[in-house]
Amino acid sequence: MSAPPSPPGAERTDGSSVPIGALVPLTRPGWVEAGRHLLAGLELAVREVNDAGGIGGRPLELVVRDTAADPQRASAAVDELARLGVAAVVGEYHSVVARAAAARAAALNLPFLCSSAVLDALTEQPTPWVARIAPAQSHGWQIYADFLVGAGHGRIAVATQPSVYWASGTRILREYLAPRGATVVELDVRDLDASAVCDALVDHRATALLLLVGHPEPAVPIVKAVRRDRRLATVMIGAPAGQPEFPEWLALLGGDGAAIPFLRYLPERLGPLGERVGTALRERLGQAPSFVAFEGYDTVVVLADVLRTRAGGDPARAGEPWPRVAVEGTRGQIRFSRTPGIGVWQWTWAPTQVVDRDPAKPGRFRVLHTG
Repeated sequence: MSAPPSPPGAERTDGSSVPIGALVPLTRPGWVEAGRHLLAGLELAVREVNDAGGIGGRPLELVVRDTAADPQRASAAVDELARLGVAAVVGEYHSVVARAAAARAAALNLPFLCSSAVLDALTEQPTPWVARIAPAQSHGWQIYADFLVGAGHGRIAVATQPSVYWASGTRILREYLAPRGATVVELDVRDLDASAVCDALVDHRATALLLLVGHPEPAVPIVKAVRRDRRLATVMIGAPAGQPEFPEWLALLGGDGAAIPFLRYLPERLGPLGERVGTALRERLGQAPSFVAFEGYDTVVVLADVLRTRAGGDPARAGEPWPRVAVEGTRGQIRFSRTPGIGVWQWTWAPTQVVDRDPAKPGRFRVLHTG
């Protein structure tokens, strides 16, 4: 099990290490389970970098800050980390939080390598200081839309909450599905409880319900209500944002949480590096690692390569080399490029799958579609 993050002010500042800041949701209302996996990947890679000699003989030091899914807290953390002299900032899972962190890092000319957040517009304007490991939302959600069309779904309902992230996802689905003859109707869960969501699905004759809502509330009650409503026996439940990936989903829903397709950023088969890292992550977490844990590991692998080539981690120069990165990650070779509509340096792309939990064995995943 990983050690808890150091308290503020406990980090070394004597120059003996190369400090990097890490933004992670570790308390509610952040998605704590995702944060735990992300931190496990970051910590494992830091340990391995240091075992191999660190950065020019200096060890990497992870300076962890809990964002708790709060954009203002993340922005303040970036300011604090900059004052501490970190060479770069990494991490974050929640897209709206990562956007705030990216904006502040860019304003400070502080490199930020985003691990897991997918919102296309991570920054308002193009910046040389920010790069991202996770695929952009438009890329992954179009693959999910392809899956929906291939599965024959033409009347799709989305249960949604107010959020830039959920609104962006709804727009991507609608724009991509409309030319293919599919309709998307929004169900605002501020106005509808789980029972009313079921009634709305019947009224709209929906063939699929996508959960664009928080976890565990209100996602879990909605799933339970739909599963128990005989009128909706043929309605597919989907969760493109990946809620069913983590063991907590299975613990809360059991068999009801199976057969709910979601996006996962893993290849069908891991290579030797991925297999080795996966084994180490399983030992560290005490459970199967999610794709978020691999994203954390790959983040540090990339940043270590950048820091080794930029004057031993000089933060004044570390923002330039994203386009020169070519490193082997756990899920393939990582290179960054500029992509239309995305203002940050982007890995194009991590392997993307649509998977679900097998109803016959909910602890096992089934690959339904790849993109």
